[in-house]
Amino acid sequence: MPVMPPPSDIVKVAIEWPGANAQLIEFDQKKPLASIIREVCDGWSLSGSEQFALRYADGPQLYITEQSRGEIKNGTILRLAISPMRAARQLLERIQSHGIDARLEALKELAKLSADPTFATEFINMEGLATLARLVESGTHFGEMLAFTLTAFLELMDHGIVSWDLISVSFIKQISGYVNQPMVDVSILQRSLAILESMVLNSHSLYQRVAQETTVAQLIAHLSNQEIQTYAIALINALFLKTPEDRRQEMASTLAQKHLRGIILNHIIRGNRPVKAEMAHQLYVLQVLTFNLLEERMMTKMDPNDQTQRDIIFELRRIAFDGDNDPSGTEKRKAIYTKDYKMLGFTNPVNPAMDFTQTPPGMLALDNMLYLAKVHQDTYIRIVLENCSREDKHECPFGRSAIELTRLLCDILQVGELPNEGCNDFHPMFFTHERAWEEFFCVCIQLLNKTWKEMRATAEDFNKVMTVVREQITRALAMKPPSLEQLRVKLRSLSYSEILRLRQSERMSQDDFQSPPIIELRERIQPEILELIKQQRLNRLCEGSCFRKLGNRRRQEKFWFCRLSLNHKVLHYGDLDESPQGEVPFELLTDKIPVSDIKAVLTGKDCPHMKEKSALKQNKEVLELAFSILYDPDEALNFVAPNKYEYCIWTDGLSALLGKELGSDLTRSDLDTLMSMEMKLRLLDLENITIPEAPPPVPKEPSTYNFTYNYG
Repeated sequence: MPVMPPPSDIVKVAIEWPGANAQLIEFDQKKPLASIIREVCDGWSLSGSEQFALRYADGPQLYITEQSRGEIKNGTILRLAISPMRAARQLLERIQSHGIDARLEALKELAKLSADPTFATEFINMEGLATLARLVESGTHFGEMLAFTLTAFLELMDHGIVSWDLISVSFIKQISGYVNQPMVDVSILQRSLAILESMVLNSHSLYQRVAQETTVAQLIAHLSNQEIQTYAIALINALFLKTPEDRRQEMASTLAQKHLRGIILNHIIRGNRPVKAEMAHQLYVLQVLTFNLLEERMMTKMDPNDQTQRDIIFELRRIAFDGDNDPSGTEKRKAIYTKDYKMLGFTNPVNPAMDFTQTPPGMLALDNMLYLAKVHQDTYIRIVLENCSREDKHECPFGRSAIELTRLLCDILQVGELPNEGCNDFHPMFFTHERAWEEFFCVCIQLLNKTWKEMRATAEDFNKVMTVVREQITRALAMKPPSLEQLRVKLRSLSYSEILRLRQSERMSQDDFQSPPIIELRERIQPEILELIKQQRLNRLCEGSCFRKLGNRRRQEKFWFCRLSLNHKVLHYGDLDESPQGEVPFELLTDKIPVSDIKAVLTGKDCPHMKEKSALKQNKEVLELAFSILYDPDEALNFVAPNKYEYCIWTDGLSALLGKELGSDLTRSDLDTLMSMEMKLRLLDLENITIPEAPPPVPKEPSTYNFTYNYG
């Protein structure tokens, strides 16, 4: 008789108890949890089973509840422990004891248990939070004892069980005092900064109080300490984000006066250690918030009747044409002005103010033009006069170009958009200059003028030129130049002819040869290439990837790692304290999912974690990186990939595991590229063409073509 597999609602687990042999039991998911605990207690002759509970023995060691019991897998090791209510009551008594050593041990245990939502609920219901707050307000705790107290407080608050608005003013003053003092233990500073950040982000009234109690100068001073840099800049960003719109320029001016940009550049970007993912995110947030200060001008239309604004346009004319003497007659002066404004490239030379009535870019374009004219006057005059001397049909209209370029740069840098929770895309060069936006514009307007000449463009080609310029800028930004000067170098290398070459090279993989023999060859080798891609995806899953844990405070930098077993039968995953440097051994990944249990892979808004309410900003970019694995029983393992490449690798690899077609953009791109290269190699072989110093031709059957990825 064949052995029948165990029912799906039975899982085999081991349960530990100090000083006793472990019990190996069949955990029946249909049986009440209280009954299972009673049977376990009976096995060790323990009375009062209602005073006990089950917890995981590994990882975060969370309590097992009726709601979470479905997550228990075969082979899980559990531990019998005192119940959450009993543990909360005991710890509450111990943290108020007179013995310092006993209190320290209790606070240390509390800091660990507070991450458990079941324990947290019990502890908060016993007024435990108020007790911790009083301990902090008393000012009698220092060193480790205070650090554990603050850790427990922050963990308990992060469960969202009680409102931050209930925090007292004296508590805020005490926490702010730790941040404002120059000589405070690093562990206390980290937790204090984290608590203040949560206050600012979760309560408008607390934002106001924290803003009053915390000095920007002291926060910036903390940036020189590598251990607390991330926490300090996270609080600066939180204050910046929550500052009312009418006061953000003032906040930005204060940060500039305190040399925030220079300190970030010297102590973080150019520091003696690489920028970690969380710091990269915080720099990206600061970059976004800084550029968003441009939104008001970007969305402000010019008032054609405002003489002050009209004077700016007049100043552009004066600088360009060296203050030529104005004729005395009104009509003559008007005709001269119209001619000059036409040479300046305005669409409406009679009344150029009308060119700035569209938003975006609104008045921001005029601001950029005036900055170029005053700060880089020689460049401005050269661009204007150079185009005045060209044939009419080939002149590059400076005014129209500057306006459209400003609109394009706002779009590329997403001016006005809120920061994306999953993005680390900061650009070091924007931290190298106090007027980085304006300087960026000045570099790009010179690029536009250069590209116009290279394309020998006419007015009819304007949109084509702007398309090329967008491509040049986005390609250069993707290289992350460390300075504006390096940006110039990158852009010089991306000439119009180089863009054409790159386009042609990228298009070669998409060009279909329509002759029947070529079509037949493509059909014959495509399965081989797809199998090659499939194996590469599976190999990458075996190497594994690191993901940031959802729902955690970003500053904690909690991570988890997932990788496929070498026999492709099990997905191993587990929590990590920090982002790994290299491969994570299977034995460190305590959880696993048999591939045979996987029912489906969901992406985007269909994922369970994208439907849940969350403090995360679930915008389009996050949705595009989200995917979930559904497995038996009805459970889900949720991911947000660190970037689009990892997203494609994992969704493709999981599709390969489930025997489905690979459908990501990356697969289509790889398939086109590899098909084109393989076909060229085979055609060379068929024609018996010898290439000097080249390897022997690739055999036609089977294909030996291999490829590797640079994962940097």
